[in-house]
Amino acid sequence: MVEPAHATRTLSLDVAGRRVPTPCDVVGHGPEALLLPALSSISARAEMRALAKDLGHEFRCLIPDWPGFGDQPRARLPLRPDTFHAFLDALLAALPGPYALGIAAGHAAPYLVAAARRHPDRFRRLILVAPTWRGPLPTVMGPERRGLFRSLRRLVETPFLGDVLYRINISPPVIRRMMRAHVYADPAHVTPGVIADKHAITRQPGGRFGTAAFVTGALDPVETREDFLALFEGRLPPVRVLRPERAPRRSGAEMDALVATGRVVKVTVPGALSPHEEYAGEVAAAIRAAA
Repeated sequence: MVEPAHATRTLSLDVAGRRVPTPCDVVGHGPEALLLPALSSISARAEMRALAKDLGHEFRCLIPDWPGFGDQPRARLPLRPDTFHAFLDALLAALPGPYALGIAAGHAAPYLVAAARRHPDRFRRLILVAPTWRGPLPTVMGPERRGLFRSLRRLVETPFLGDVLYRINISPPVIRRMMRAHVYADPAHVTPGVIADKHAITRQPGGRFGTAAFVTGALDPVETREDFLALFEGRLPPVRVLRPERAPRRSGAEMDALVATGRVVKVTVPGALSPHEEYAGEVAAAIRAAA
């Protein structure tokens, strides 16, 4: 099958009082679909490309990079939830849709849901792939250590020492362990090429700031499970949650709590925290079933 057309454009968005260059891939043709990559040390819009190529035969897929993340030098912005809400507002002003699909992975999911609440009728359906709302350290260590997390973030943001610590913690061996532990389900898929691509993402200038904010929970859009579930109350488009079979225990429990509310429809897919990347074909099939 011939691959759908693929182009890249750069938007100039006004976010937090600054003009933010925002690369955006455009893949395929048909009704528009907005695809939001996850937020993490190794995330960029490239992680959505295989999925977009599959969906691109039926949809025109738009894939932006988040500010402070991606495979380009990072603009310095206040990395906090209100900046990311403002970013989506600016993005939807520049690319208003309407969208047949809004698709978001990981931490992007609650931001997409909040945007759908602020912009009624902009999305016909929402697809949340392995949705999360809590950063790695709060997930593992608990929210009561927020003071420690803030100190760690400041340490990574300091000149010189912070960059040294960041380089140690995003080395290829660390990336390999992380991906095998909870990003991919099949260790055989964590190839040297995949690791090299992910390491290149982390080496973009300014990369440590987004990583420090995400890992310490500073980009968590809500503070409690109750607040997360409350995002799904009231008027929203139909929401489908793609729940990976091998999601880590704590993250999987949050997905299951959301499903238990009855406000979303659950579809089980293979994978761990990045099924849209590791099992793009299966995820695309699950999305088509919902469209």
